[in-house]
Amino acid sequence: MNNKYNNIVIPVDLHHESSWRSALPDAIEQARSNGATLHVVTVVPNADIPAIAAHLPDGIDEHIRQEGLESLKQLITQQVPQSITVNPMVGQGNIYKEILRLATAVDADLIVMASHRPELKDYLIGANAAHVMRHADCSVMVIRERSAS
Repeated sequence: MNNKYNNIVIPVDLHHESSWRSALPDAIEQARSNGATLHVVTVVPNADIPAIAAHLPDGIDEHIRQEGLESLKQLITQQVPQSITVNPMVGQGNIYKEILRLATAVDADLIVMASHRPELKDYLIGANAAHVMRHADCSVMVIRERSAS
């Protein structure tokens, strides 16, 4: 079977290199071999929790999204070859729901994401990969973190 992918989504956590260290090279190769657009996405937290929102300045959500976008662009500049067509995207809120929403928005036909062995510090990232796999409308390629040995 020969799949032709046009829109590939790779979610990254800007605070955890393990979310992209192994998956990003595979996503880049898929984009290169298919002539696809690589949509590099990150999800930033909401600041609208009622107990703290009243103490935060107006426009804080936009500020958080803008900081996320700038950090994402920096990662792309450092890690993605210029020959790849890239679209940086920032979601806000629930991680797996935002990944799925952004994938739908770009009509993704492949999501490439990292999964981890279930260590406590990586549990949430693994849980998000599981949710995306179960609910995505497109193919999902889960890349296991390569061991250092």
